[in-house]
Amino acid sequence: MRKLVLIVILLASVFVTNAQIFDPVKWTTSVEKISDTEYVLVSEASIEKGWHLYSQDVPQDGPIPTTFMYDDSNGDFTILGNTTEEEGHTVDDPVFEMEIKFFEDKATFRQQVEVQENVSTINAFVEFMVCDDSKCLPPKEVDLTFRISDEPAVNATEVEISPSNDDLSSTETDSASNKGLWSIFLIAFFSGFAALLTPCVFPMIPMTVSFFTKQSKSRATGIRNAIIYGISIIVIYVLLGAVVTWLFGASALNALSTNVWFNIIFFIILVVFAVSFLGAFEIMLPNSWANKVDKQADKGGLIGIFFMALALAIVSFSCTGPIVGTLLVEAASKGGMAPFVGMFGFSLALALPFALFAAFPGWLNSLPKSGGWLNTVKVVLGFLELALAFKFLSNADLVLQLHILEREIFIAIWIAIFGALAFYLFGKITLPHDSPLTHISVGRLSLGLLVLSFVVYMIPGLWGAPLQLISGFPPAMNYSESPYGVGYTKLGGAISNERLPEGAHLGPHDIIAFKDYETGLAYAKKVDKPVMIDFTGHACVNCRKMEERVWSDPSVLNILKNDVVLISLYVDDKRKLPEGENTISELTGEKLKYIGQKWSDFQTVKYKANAQPFYVLMDLDESNLIPPIGYTPGIEEYFDWLKEGISKYNK
Repeated sequence: MRKLVLIVILLASVFVTNAQIFDPVKWTTSVEKISDTEYVLVSEASIEKGWHLYSQDVPQDGPIPTTFMYDDSNGDFTILGNTTEEEGHTVDDPVFEMEIKFFEDKATFRQQVEVQENVSTINAFVEFMVCDDSKCLPPKEVDLTFRISDEPAVNATEVEISPSNDDLSSTETDSASNKGLWSIFLIAFFSGFAALLTPCVFPMIPMTVSFFTKQSKSRATGIRNAIIYGISIIVIYVLLGAVVTWLFGASALNALSTNVWFNIIFFIILVVFAVSFLGAFEIMLPNSWANKVDKQADKGGLIGIFFMALALAIVSFSCTGPIVGTLLVEAASKGGMAPFVGMFGFSLALALPFALFAAFPGWLNSLPKSGGWLNTVKVVLGFLELALAFKFLSNADLVLQLHILEREIFIAIWIAIFGALAFYLFGKITLPHDSPLTHISVGRLSLGLLVLSFVVYMIPGLWGAPLQLISGFPPAMNYSESPYGVGYTKLGGAISNERLPEGAHLGPHDIIAFKDYETGLAYAKKVDKPVMIDFTGHACVNCRKMEERVWSDPSVLNILKNDVVLISLYVDDKRKLPEGENTISELTGEKLKYIGQKWSDFQTVKYKANAQPFYVLMDLDESNLIPPIGYTPGIEEYFDWLKEGISKYNK
């Protein structure tokens, strides 16, 4: 009863303060009867979309594995074998530098036992950790109860994990998902404009607009028909994205994105697309398709306009097909509604010019004339697709840990690809279908110089430069021949361990940090500096991303080293709590075992949040200087947050 009251109070406080208490996993248990004495204990985790639960088998120094403990202390039953689990997804995690298996949507664990007579209940507990793309939650223990029944059918018993707030727990996940869809939409939208500038599509604009304006009885009718034509283009491509989404579904697409064969197959597909754009051959749909569609287009009316749009999609496939294929590949790796959204963005950009030029035919005079520059656009897209293809091959190499396409090799390939593109733009390389080049235009020269600058920028990456402009494309620094750069020797921090304050240690980038709240707060009062609490975890992927990509920025690092006292509280710290220390959870009233549980409880109770990373800037009276923030990959945004908090402290 006491626990129930505490839960109700917590839920009320969460609702009032609009906090973010996440509860993405629900556990249910059931029992399957094998014989009169043997049963299978089934534990099923229902995982909210966007979150993943780690496997039981995780390498040392990785994230917290899912662990089951069955209470057989009374000798009422015997455990037979190990707890089994489903296949799940296995990926090579660049942060932990290891292969890690996890589950999405649902995970089922099974344990066979042999029971004595008159056993009606088996008690157990599971410890687990969940993460999404922007945060990880601290390890959690949940009690499980299995009801032994004489009935052969499964008898399920639902187990509640913790206080939950569905609206709040989904807010941040939905926000991250929306950001991902917006990025897909924008990439697809600009890709649609790129497709317009290809030899198959660009000449169709004046031809199609002229057809509508001449065949229509009035200008208004011509505009209406052109708009319907544009909408038909959108419908056709959106249907393609919808079909891909419907055929595979969110979870399947997400699983494919981490699959070795998926990445290898799409590497081959993108190489074929790229070679086609470079002029080796053309990818075309059967001519019979175009002829049949043309016959339908001759019927006129709304149906005829729709089939005219379909004819455009088929005839221009040799130019738009590789772009559409690449977009679907990229969208498939995101999963969910991404293929649908991607095709909407692409088709919207493709359809807009037809509607706009039909409404304002005079604009056609401002269009540049068709010519060799259209093929140049096509070739540039081919080089870009070839570069992107190696990202998929790199994914497969990382998963298999073959160390064939290490960081230096990947960067060298990109240098070669973009170097060849620069030579092409300068007219030193010619390809099939290129027109004779008598001079280089200012636009082509400018683009060539930009590409050449990018090549020069990448060259130091062969010797260990971070190359933040293309961060995420090459393998991580540790997946290379020289993880610390050629000739690099770590010199250590400016402060030796002997000169560290009592209770402190050198954290990331040699920042002085404390792992105990009271010790760190006492030091902050001594030196009169504000406190930054870093709720983190040893197994927190995005905590490491923040430390590697944001904290390493000179402006941010200067503040963390000189203007604040950093207290890093690890919510997954598995060290036992000292004897005599208050080990009762303020949240549930239960006894805490580990230091990490103490900090997790502290974060949840005081800040009404349980995700990591989570950053708090406070004064010496333990009052917040500025609202706390979570995962913030934008360096400028994080720097501004630090500066605002410090300026308030200094007032």
